[in-house]
Amino acid sequence: MGGRDKLVLGPREARSRGPGHDGILRRAKVIAIALASTMLFSLISPAHASHFVSLKSDKVYLREGPTYQHPILFIYRRKDYPLEVVAAYQSWRRVRDVDGTTGWISTTMLSDARTILIVGNKPAPVSATVFAGSTIVARAEPGVVAKLKACQPSRCKIAAGGVTGWVDKNRLWGVDAGEVFN
Repeated sequence: MGGRDKLVLGPREARSRGPGHDGILRRAKVIAIALASTMLFSLISPAHASHFVSLKSDKVYLREGPTYQHPILFIYRRKDYPLEVVAAYQSWRRVRDVDGTTGWISTTMLSDARTILIVGNKPAPVSATVFAGSTIVARAEPGVVAKLKACQPSRCKIAAGGVTGWVDKNRLWGVDAGEVFN
């Protein structure tokens, strides 16, 4: 054979870029995706500790994601309705309601004013004092939204419809079990 020997590659060999090249590319893609995901999820931070907020308006949109372009999942139509904040992203909060429904609401529609929701299957007795055996001044129907005034280990002081009194914590949604304040 005179001159130079020619190396002829078949279709498979022509595509190969050396041993292990495809594996290296695959690993690089996985690493890049993992880094991008980590950066995105670091922007969506859990609330420092979950806390409760209430709605500022009678019409508030719960969205699928933290922008106005995300689809609306639900429309709340009850001012002061309590929600639990579970995460934050810029000026948006991921919230959960009493039924466990989660979504995103703009902070412009949320208030730090504390409210509760009466839960259960029957009216909750509202007592005149913090002591369980005190005079019942009213009965709050399930679904009533009231302002939260104070909490002791087992009871909270609420106000709604011109009535102020104490209700067992196990009948309230919108307050943590161990929460105590005056």
